[in-house]
This record gives sequence, structure tokens and C-alpha cells, in this order.
Amino acid sequence: MAASATTSSKRFIEAIADELGISDGRYEQANDSYLSLGRWLNRPASTIAVYAPAVYIQGSFGLGTVIKPLSLEEEYDVDAVCEFKSIAKHTVSQKRLKTLLGTEIEAYRKAQTMVKPLGEGRRCWTLNYAEGAQFHMDIVPAVPNGAEVRRMLEAHRFDARWAGTAIAITDNERYNYSVVSDDWPRSNPKGYLQWFKSRMLVVLTERKRELAKSINATVEQIPDYRVRTPLQAAIMILKRHRDIMFQDDEIHCCPISIIITTLSAHAYNGEEDIAEALLSILSGMDRYIQRDERGRAWIRNPSDPMENFADKWAEYPARERAFYNWLAQARDDFRRIANMEGRTLIAEALTPRMGAELAKRAEGRLGGTGSLLRGATSAAASSTPSFGSTPRVPSTPKGFA
Repeated sequence: MAASATTSSKRFIEAIADELGISDGRYEQANDSYLSLGRWLNRPASTIAVYAPAVYIQGSFGLGTVIKPLSLEEEYDVDAVCEFKSIAKHTVSQKRLKTLLGTEIEAYRKAQTMVKPLGEGRRCWTLNYAEGAQFHMDIVPAVPNGAEVRRMLEAHRFDARWAGTAIAITDNERYNYSVVSDDWPRSNPKGYLQWFKSRMLVVLTERKRELAKSINATVEQIPDYRVRTPLQAAIMILKRHRDIMFQDDEIHCCPISIIITTLSAHAYNGEEDIAEALLSILSGMDRYIQRDERGRAWIRNPSDPMENFADKWAEYPARERAFYNWLAQARDDFRRIANMEGRTLIAEALTPRMGAELAKRAEGRLGGTGSLLRGATSAAASSTPSFGSTPRVPSTPKGFA
């Protein structure tokens, strides 16, 4: 698939990305929520302050690939980690660590007069914010695990450059959840984020430099969420295309976001135009799916190459078929769009693939010029979050990225 597009299609795809993007206020709300919790966990009266708990964002908010929900009934999922910096995994059970964190989060919930009860997931605690807030925060308890992961990767001759920030996390379905053990589930959201940023660093830096110059600021003063790269925009578009295609998915075969994000970042070649990035990514993303000696698919976690993001495909072959069906459909859809002229024609073609409301809003947006700078879009017009007053119900997550 040639990485070229008409001027009309380029502008329309850019408008789609702008419409999918969330406001700066939403990012600030996510930042404020985890910073507030972090301050609580480290206050003098905290029962866990002695363990140096550090709270940070992971998932799509950290990666800058969050998209607006399909409907008012869906919530934004703010994924966070609470890493106990001064606890080693061989000194505490997963259950004990999770209980320690849960006790303090429950105290925080009461202090903040949150009405909804604290939820418990397989690996996390869930803070459900007020009615109408349209978001909840999942907090995963963790302990440092960088040294062990580095040794393991180097022993198997894998790239260990991102291993230093690896963590061990809790999982209440693990066989050893209640006992002290060295065998914990692994994760490395900070390492993954650094790898992801490395795939778009040149363009990200240039976008931040442009924005800093326009508002008479320094590059260091510009948070990453204030700009959007073509890689991030392409991933956002692909995630929405996926959402629409699998809107009625009853057998849970919808391709997960971390797979789309990882393959897209691998296939991105530094394009400075969203449409060209999108076409290039679609053309090459499946080349980064490896196969083992038994023919099973491997999509390695770049921050932990011994983890396979496609590990469920062998157990559930329908998921692998669903991914390739989605990829073929996305290639066909955006190849056709790339050759079109005229925003009305493009809107009609995209309606069944991206949603009628989104296509209509993008068509209306083309009265202006659009921008890759978040601060220049209407989606970022307000510096304070606007959450409305309609109660929301959490949706089923489609992957942490």
C-alpha cells in the first residue's frame, strides 16, 4: 500500500484525529488525580509512607493515545501504578502488598467523600469518582523488579536497555498470591513508555519546539500531552476503527490496544503527516509479528521481550483471525479514503467505519485548517475539565494502551 494520499484525505484524516483527541483539561484531570493520591499515600499519617510509595500514570493517558468514548455511557480509564520503592518482593506476599495499599486508598476515598465504594480487580484497586465525572482510576500495587528482569533478559540475550524500571505486580488469581515468593507477574510501563517515545522522538521534540516558540515558553515547560505526533494520531484513528468494527463483539475477539499500539510504533517511519503515517503503519505493522518454532504468534513487549502480547492467540485462535480481519479491513478502508477528493465524499465513506457522528464533526471542522498542536485545537480550548452531569457506567476495557 503506497504511503500517499490526496490533499482532501490528508486534511480529513487530520480532522478525525482532532475530533478523537481529548482536551488538555482531561489530561490535567488525570495528572491531578494520581498526584493527589500520591500526596495522600506519602502524608505523615500514612501507614505506608515508610515504604516510599510512588504513584504514576500508565496506559493510554501516559502514551498520549486516549480517544473520546463512543458514548456517554463509557468512562475514561485512568491507569496508574503505586510502586512501593523500599519493599522487595521476597519480603512480602502479593496479597499483603495489595491489602496495604487498599487500606490507604479506602481512607483516601472517605477523606475525599467519594460515595461509590472502592472496587477490587484482579490486579488493581479501582477508585470510582463522582457521578458525571466520566472516569475511574485503576491503581496497580507494585514493587521494584529492574535488577532481576535485566539479569533475566541478558541471560537470554534480549535487549535489556529498558529493564531498569521494571516492576513486579499483584494478581489475585496467581497460585502463590497469598504466600511470600519471588515469582510475581512482571510489568514495565515506564520502560514501555520510553520505548514508545523513542519511536517518535524527533517529531515529538519538533512539535514541542513549535508550540514553545508560539507561546514564548521553553521546550522543557511543554508537557508531552500538549502536542500530538502523527504516530499517536494514527493509533487513535486505528483504535476507533477497531471500536466500530467490533462494537457488537460478543465473543471477545476485539484486537487489544497494546497490540495495535506496539505494532504501529514498530511500523512508524517518522512520517510528519498523519495520513502518510497511517498508511505506512497499516502497510507494515504485521511484519513485526514473529512466529515461534510451533508457528505461534509472538508480539514481544519491547520493554520485556520475554512477554508475548499475543499469548492468548494460541488459546483463542479466533482472536488472531479477528486481528488479521481487522487489519485487512483497515487497509482497504484507508486505501480507498486516501484516493478520494472532497470532504463530503470522504465523510460518507468513513461513516460506517468511524461512526456517523465522528465523520460529521470532522467534516464540519474542515472549515478551519486544523493543527497537530493540541493547544491549537478546539478540543483543547478549555484549560479546565468539563465532565457534565450525566451518570456514566464503566465500559469493558479494550487493552491498557
